[in-house]
Amino acid sequence: MSSANGDDQAARPGYSDAAVATSAPPGGRTRDQPAPDRLRLTLRGVAAIGIVASVVVMIAVSLAGPSLSVVNMPRPAAGPPWWISLHPGAATVTFALWGAVAAGGIGVIAGLVAVARGARPPVRVIVGFAVLVVGVLTVLPAAGSTDILDYAANGRMAATGHSPYVMTPLELQRSGDPVGRWIPPTWETNVSVYGPVATAEEWAAAKLGGTSMARITFWLKLWNSMAFGLVVLLLDRTLRSDPARRLRGHLLWTANPLLWWEIVASGHIDGLAAAFGLAGILLLRRRPAPGSERPRLTSFLLAGLFIGVAAAIKIPFAAFGVGVIWAGRRSVTALAAAAAGFALVLVPAYAAAGHPAISVLISRGPATTWDTMYQIFYRPFGYTEFGAFLVPPHLTAIAAVAFLAVLVLAFLRFPDGTPQLPALSPALAVSLAWLLVWSYQRPWYDVMAICLLAIYPASQLDWLVLGRLILTAPVYLPGVPGPTPAWLTSTINAVGDYVAPDARLVAALAFVALCLTGRWAWRDPVPSAVR
Repeated sequence: MSSANGDDQAARPGYSDAAVATSAPPGGRTRDQPAPDRLRLTLRGVAAIGIVASVVVMIAVSLAGPSLSVVNMPRPAAGPPWWISLHPGAATVTFALWGAVAAGGIGVIAGLVAVARGARPPVRVIVGFAVLVVGVLTVLPAAGSTDILDYAANGRMAATGHSPYVMTPLELQRSGDPVGRWIPPTWETNVSVYGPVATAEEWAAAKLGGTSMARITFWLKLWNSMAFGLVVLLLDRTLRSDPARRLRGHLLWTANPLLWWEIVASGHIDGLAAAFGLAGILLLRRRPAPGSERPRLTSFLLAGLFIGVAAAIKIPFAAFGVGVIWAGRRSVTALAAAAAGFALVLVPAYAAAGHPAISVLISRGPATTWDTMYQIFYRPFGYTEFGAFLVPPHLTAIAAVAFLAVLVLAFLRFPDGTPQLPALSPALAVSLAWLLVWSYQRPWYDVMAICLLAIYPASQLDWLVLGRLILTAPVYLPGVPGPTPAWLTSTINAVGDYVAPDARLVAALAFVALCLTGRWAWRDPVPSAVR
C-alpha cells in the first residue's frame, strides 16, 4: 500500500486531510462559506426525484406479487410477506425495473456531486426515509432473484436434520417436503456453497418459518435488513464529525436504491457478510494520543472474529483479512490475536458443519471462471464460440493470472485514504481487484466494496463502482426465470452480450489506469455547513 503510514498526504484522494471523520476536529470550518448556487439546488432536486422514483417502482413491482421479478410461493396464513396479485406483464416489469435502476443510479450520482458542491440536506431525513423504505421492502415478497429460495431450501434441509452440503434441493423436493416443492429448477441440483454461519442463519429462518416458504423468506429478508441497518449505524458513527463525508457515505449505502433492491428486496446474503466484515475493519483504529501506537490485542482478536464470521457466511469476505494483516504487520502478537479470532470462528464452524470448503471452491472454479472473463476479455472483442459447457482450456489460467496481477498492482499503488483506519484501504484494494477481475460476479457482490468505499474519501472510484453497477444490474432483471416474448428476450440478451461486458471491461481497465497514473482525486470538496 502506498503511503501506508499516512505520511504522503499528496497521494490521498479527495479530501486534503483524508483522515477518517473520527479524527476531524469538531465544530465548523474557518473558511468563508460559498453562497448557494442554482446547479447545487438542481442537483439536489434530481437526486431526490431519482431516488424516490426508483424506490416507488421497486415497491410497486414487489407489491404486485408473483411475476418475472417476484418469486412465486403460496401466501402465508397470516403475517408478512404481503402482496397484491396483479400479475404484471414481462415487458412492464422489465422496463420498469431498468428505469428504476437508471433513476436510482442517476439520483445517487447527482446527490454525490451536490454534496461535493456544498449541499447539506438533513441526515435525519435521509436515514429516516431509508428506514421507511427498508421496512416496506422487508415485508413484501422477495424480488429480483431466486437466490433466496435456495437459501430457504438450505435452511429447510438443516432444520429437518439433513446437510445442505450433501443433500440437493431436488432431493428435498422429491421427499414431498412442502418447502421443497417451491424451489425453482435453477437450484435443484446445487448443494450449498455458503459457509456454516450462513447455514445457521438459514436454519433459524426455517425454524421460525416452519413449512411456509413465504415465512422462511421473510425471516431471511429480515436478517438482511437488520444487517443493512447495522452498516448504516457504523457509517454514521464513523463519519459523524465530518458533514460532507457523512452525507456521501449515506448516499453510497443508506440511500442507494440499487442496494435496497439487491440486498433488502432480493434478500441476498452478501449484506449480512458485509455488516460483520465492516465491523471487523472498523475495530482497528490508530489512537491519536502520543505513545499509543502499541496495538490493542483485544481489537485484533475481535476484528479477526468478526471477519471470520463474514467469511463463514461467504468465503470471499476473507479478503478483508488482508487489511487486518496489513494493520498489524509490525506486531507478531497482534497478528496472532487476529489469527486466533479468525480461526475461533472458521475452524469449529466448518468442522461442525462438515462443509467441504476447499473441494467446493476447487470444483466451482473451472466451472464458473468463464463467466466474467468471457464478459471482460472475450465478448467485447466478438469472441462467442464458447459457453458455460464449452470453455477454452486456457481461460481459467487467464482468470487467475489477471486477478493476481491486478491484485498486486492495486495493493502496491492504492493510496492510503484512511490512515486512522489502517485496515480499510488495503481491504478495499483487494476487494476491488476481486470484484473487477475475478470470476462469476453478480451486482449484489459489489456491497463487499461499497460498504468500505462509503468510508474511504471521495475519488474517481465512486464513479467507477457506481457506473459499473448501474450498467450491469439490468442484465439480471427482471430476475425470475420464466417465459418472455422473443423480442424481449433478444433485448435482454443484447444488454448481457454487449452493454454489461463492455462496462465490465472499461471498469477493469479504468481501475488499472488509476493504479498506474495515481489520478484518484476528482475534485476538492466545498466547505461544509452550506444548506
